[in-house]
Amino acid sequence: MQKNIFKTIGLLLMAFCLLFMMACAKKVVQSEPMMAENASVAEEPAETNEAELAAQEQAEQDLRQSQLAEQAAKEEEERAEVAAAQIFVNADIYFDFDSAKLGDAAKELLFQKAQWLRANPKASVIIEGHCDERGTNAYNIALGDSRAESAKAHLSALGIEASRLSKISYGEERPIDQGNGEEAWAKNRRAHFVID
Repeated sequence: MQKNIFKTIGLLLMAFCLLFMMACAKKVVQSEPMMAENASVAEEPAETNEAELAAQEQAEQDLRQSQLAEQAAKEEEERAEVAAAQIFVNADIYFDFDSAKLGDAAKELLFQKAQWLRANPKASVIIEGHCDERGTNAYNIALGDSRAESAKAHLSALGIEASRLSKISYGEERPIDQGNGEEAWAKNRRAHFVID
């Protein structure tokens, strides 16, 4: 009877081992094709990822170059605007002795100033009237005002809104040239423009 028990236990063990081996064999057979499929799938994304990374790097480089070009263009435009504003401010119009009448050169310069003002619609301007030292202080204040008014009226006639233009007279109080004589006096008979 003991032999029968050992035989039964032996058969059960063998059956168990056989089942175990069959289960393991199925897993190996199933997992090998899966591993091969996974390996090919894993290889494809690596190639795709490299291409995607290269394309992304190129796109980022193109974007950086575009931003640098835009920044350079903007800086150049700002420099040009500053230069134009400096020309606008530094270019005075001049008058003959004891006169507020605009000459041809003054009208041409006012035309250029009107173009700048049209291109810069937010800018407003103070027109300063100046005189040489000859004449009384009161007379020169009135003459400086007439000179500033002549420039203002001409700019208004060129289409610049009067609300953007204001005037002030300094008469002989702020000469640009401190000398005596016609050369100095000619420089002081002017209208000067200040961007407000």
